[in-house]
Amino acid sequence: MGFVHNVEISWDELLNAFTNGLGDHVYFLDKMTGEIFFVSAKLEDDDFWRQIETNQERFLEIPHFDLRVERQIVSDFICTIKDSDLKNLLTDFQSTIKPYGNLDDILEFFPEDQDKFLELKNDFLSKRMKHWLEEHNLFTVDAASLPIPSP
Repeated sequence: MGFVHNVEISWDELLNAFTNGLGDHVYFLDKMTGEIFFVSAKLEDDDFWRQIETNQERFLEIPHFDLRVERQIVSDFICTIKDSDLKNLLTDFQSTIKPYGNLDDILEFFPEDQDKFLELKNDFLSKRMKHWLEEHNLFTVDAASLPIPSP
């Protein structure tokens, strides 16, 4: 019979770790405490890395937000755009022809589409995080599925 350990994990902290694009940080989740912490990827403390390796069942490395993930989100978003100018700008952005700055700079001029992009990105990341949690047997409870207490 398996042991179930209830632990609270901060969704905001986990989201910050998942959206971290800095390659010089490695984020971990302590499955026993729910704590999320990071260390420098260049940390030269053999004892620390050995402890992480020895306790793999306790410490999970959180995948970082990389270029591949960003490209997937932008590709999904481009398919939803009706404005041909914006679609062309983002297609050029996606194909690494970036004469117009970064994605945030482009979307600043299209506030409605910027809101749609942020919603799509949040939805994408939420699904990715939930999948990751379930993959590691750390199940989440969807607030919408909880019974509403009667007054």
